[in-house]
Amino acid sequence: MAGAAAESGRELRAFVRSWDPSAPRLAYGYGPGSLSELRAREFGRLAGTVYLDHAGATLFSQSQLESFTSDLMENIYGNPHSQNISSKLTHDTVEQVRYRILAHFHTTAEDYSVIFTAGSTAALKLVAEAFPWVPQGPESRGSWFCYLTDSHTSVVGMRNVTMAMNVMSTPVRPEDLWSAKERPASANDPDCKLPHLFCYPAQSNFSGARYPLSWIEEIKSGWLCPVSTLGKWFVLLDAASYVSTSPLDLSAHQADFVPISFYKIFGFPTGLGALLVHNRVAPLLRKTYFGGGTASAYLAGEDFYIPRPSVAQRFEDGTISFLDVIALKHGFDTLERLTGGMENIKQHTFTLAQYTYAALSSLRYPNGAPVVRIYSDSDFSSPEVQGPVINFNVLDDKGNIIGYSQVDKMASLYNIHLRTGCFCNTGACQRHLGISSEMVRKHFQAGHVCGDNMDLINGKPTGSVRISFGYMSTLDDAQAFLRFIRDTCLHSSGGWPVPQACADTREAGAPPAEGQADVTPAVMRRRSLSPQEDSLTGSSVWNNSLTAVNAVPVAPPVCDVTRIQQTPSEKAAGVLEGALGAHVVTNLYLYPIKSCAAFEVTRWPVGNQGLLYDRSWMVVNHNGVCLSQKQEPRLCLIQPFIDLQQRIMVIKAKGMEPIEVPLEENSERVQICQSKVCADRVNTYDCGEKISSWLSTFFGHPCHLIKQSSDFQRNAKKKHGKDQPSGTTATLSLVNEAQYLLINTSSILELHQHLNTSDENGKEELFSVKDLSLRFRANIIISGKRAFEEEKWDEISIGSLRFQVLGPCHRCQMICIDQKTGQRNQHVFQKLSESRERKVNFGMYLMHTSLDLSSSCFLSVGSQVLPVLKENVEGHNLPASEKHQDVTS
Repeated sequence: MAGAAAESGRELRAFVRSWDPSAPRLAYGYGPGSLSELRAREFGRLAGTVYLDHAGATLFSQSQLESFTSDLMENIYGNPHSQNISSKLTHDTVEQVRYRILAHFHTTAEDYSVIFTAGSTAALKLVAEAFPWVPQGPESRGSWFCYLTDSHTSVVGMRNVTMAMNVMSTPVRPEDLWSAKERPASANDPDCKLPHLFCYPAQSNFSGARYPLSWIEEIKSGWLCPVSTLGKWFVLLDAASYVSTSPLDLSAHQADFVPISFYKIFGFPTGLGALLVHNRVAPLLRKTYFGGGTASAYLAGEDFYIPRPSVAQRFEDGTISFLDVIALKHGFDTLERLTGGMENIKQHTFTLAQYTYAALSSLRYPNGAPVVRIYSDSDFSSPEVQGPVINFNVLDDKGNIIGYSQVDKMASLYNIHLRTGCFCNTGACQRHLGISSEMVRKHFQAGHVCGDNMDLINGKPTGSVRISFGYMSTLDDAQAFLRFIRDTCLHSSGGWPVPQACADTREAGAPPAEGQADVTPAVMRRRSLSPQEDSLTGSSVWNNSLTAVNAVPVAPPVCDVTRIQQTPSEKAAGVLEGALGAHVVTNLYLYPIKSCAAFEVTRWPVGNQGLLYDRSWMVVNHNGVCLSQKQEPRLCLIQPFIDLQQRIMVIKAKGMEPIEVPLEENSERVQICQSKVCADRVNTYDCGEKISSWLSTFFGHPCHLIKQSSDFQRNAKKKHGKDQPSGTTATLSLVNEAQYLLINTSSILELHQHLNTSDENGKEELFSVKDLSLRFRANIIISGKRAFEEEKWDEISIGSLRFQVLGPCHRCQMICIDQKTGQRNQHVFQKLSESRERKVNFGMYLMHTSLDLSSSCFLSVGSQVLPVLKENVEGHNLPASEKHQDVTS
């Protein structure tokens, strides 16, 4: 331990000496209190987690929630539209919150009004619908709606409202607006009052770039024009991203409209935002619909309506979310108490971003190639031009982009929460990634939509990776992220050390650590780090001894008792040496409970959804949300056994008494509930309090076991470009993608060789073939001649059954979970990615092409597999014989 500390100290002092001492000083932390203590006290739920998606949603503190809860428990808050005492309390408290919001933005009710909305998106929609647009016509050139291309989807979406009003809209590129400042403004006619609106973000939610607040006055005065046209310009400043970590002074920068979302600032409440409207603009807003609370008087039988006098009362239709509004007071109070204010948050979060940017941009492969490509309009020199956001893509040592979906999956294995995609900002995504409009259309035709995992198309990225810091982020978070990048990219070829915690970012008032140089804070400048060998963190040696799965059927099917072969898996493996052909079924598995342990069989009946009872049950949490091993790895320790003769499923787990669950529901007593699997709605029923109590005891939190209703049919989607044969409709159980998953033993052996290679210290990580096969959770395992030959197949026959090969299974982080112990090891996912040229595919999805259930159908170990190659694959097509019978029959 002492040696490690000394080494860390030497690395630290060397790193500190390399900094630029002339750099401006920036703050880390919030005064004499310890940031680590604040983190432990207020955000204990973050222990072991690195949360880096604060631009998506920051986190609420414990004391904020406790204070709000105490307020609700001590006071009675009624509907503010009533006149009783509790309602008066609500009304007055809400008005106080309005004042508090205005004070937070350094303005008063004399200049601005606060209209509560459902969020910044609702605020933008309100402006689009209420702005005094003048449509094009014979007597008018009409209004213009202009927006920066680096704008959120919700800003761009305003153009659909303006188009419906026959108002021109046009995007403005950031570079065009910058260059417009170099040109003299067009002649301005002060008598022309034609209203135009320009929208731009104070901070890009894509890259964190901060655009000048000075643009507000420059555009309103006519000195800077988004487009050359006469008229009066109004400015909407999209401040939702900016105000989450920075102060906004509306007394100095008087935008006409400022939409915000409060969960961006202090995490709670969600679904509540506001539109700050300058009072000089408020009388111009036009409103058609009126709801409860907005009318001073109206008639139901005649066109008579008098609106409320204040702008807030006119535009807040119905009863506002008054309890959430009251929660804002506690958010502002807590934020001020914990941090001292937004200026401190701005300095703290930027310090972390600048530190991470400098280290990240310096990482190089041994051949000198950069590890990441950062998308930025700034050099992270100042918080005035850059927010605490870093957007990037990870590269391999040849300069090829590694898909963001793969990076996201790897990050989750390190318990790092980040965000990927285009972040609801297609304009910035196109500009930084070089994606043309035609490419966007082609990507959509190829099946890519916003928010999916289709990260690379023809080798080109469809999005990127974003990390962002919040007021409770720490240097440990930044370093954990940098270690993740190093471990996943540089471990195999000798990496660079991650900069250790150093004095420039030491918490104010905190003493230097042992062996740490006591230097004055300084900003890191962009520089190259010295190469240094660094051992992997978190690696472990795995036990090679895995008990053979001996879970053959508890009892044979009633209809075929004498024909069931109770062959153990060791005997089934011997088929590989037989004379039955090149491809033979060696193992069969079903997974009665989704994400729980496998149930291995040697012969099993086939239903219309796949193997009988495969993924018929699933475990859900107290909210009815399906649990998987990604959230609850211990699911793999739950072992189900099916007894077809007694019509029961026996469930076992270490330390628990076995429990029985009937295979079918009692239709007279069952109560149907609804749940979701892979975005599909499914009808299910609860299996009862007894098994619920058993599961809750095992996991330590409330759980239920539910089963797909027998009279509910979930149809398979048309995926992978495959259509079902005419006249057939494939149905699914609670599986994710397809009825079956097949893997090839030769493919497992190839991955096994990659995993069991010696590292530079001569140690071996031991992964048995059996262990690997269980991680991929296949239904059918076959022998094969070549690794991954199954990816060239179009169809296969197994006995009398024919299957269509739908395509590869895109693996997630579940393959890193040891199915015997529930422990994680990131190495499996990473090695699969490396060995497959960054494609994390393993196994093939199968679907019945036709199925005759008029007689019993079975899949059996030892059956010959006859594949048909795809037409576009070179080589001889292998015929799929429909006459070939089950070899064990």
